[in-house]
Amino acid sequence: MNIKTPLLATDGIVQIFDEKDRFKGIVLIERKNFPTGLAIPGGFVDVGETVEQAVKREMKEEINLDVEIIRQLGVYSDPSRDPRFHVVSVVFVCKAYGSPKSGSDAKEAHIFKIEEIPFDKLVFDHAKILMDYINR
Repeated sequence: MNIKTPLLATDGIVQIFDEKDRFKGIVLIERKNFPTGLAIPGGFVDVGETVEQAVKREMKEEINLDVEIIRQLGVYSDPSRDPRFHVVSVVFVCKAYGSPKSGSDAKEAHIFKIEEIPFDKLVFDHAKILMDYINR
């Protein structure tokens, strides 16, 4: 049987809080690989894991933080959202403490206050995803 389906990914809008539980901002990474630019951290779901397990693993690999999933933001499936191939992403809003440190596909990891997000530097459909997050 030769079935072709989109690839499955998961992304995490990671809200960073300080030790007094005050919101500091969200994490964006500078990508090492094409397409380069700023992105919400995330990656592909491995065979045998849930999307929830995958987002926690990817956040640990890309920004070196353990996250708590707060809620699912949505599923993003536009075939043109990724210039490399058709990727469907399940996006979660997560909570974490500490400072992100870049790993795996991330060249740099930064915390941005909502009002300082550089929407013009975001890749994929991450500007739309973050606008959905802000508007909800």
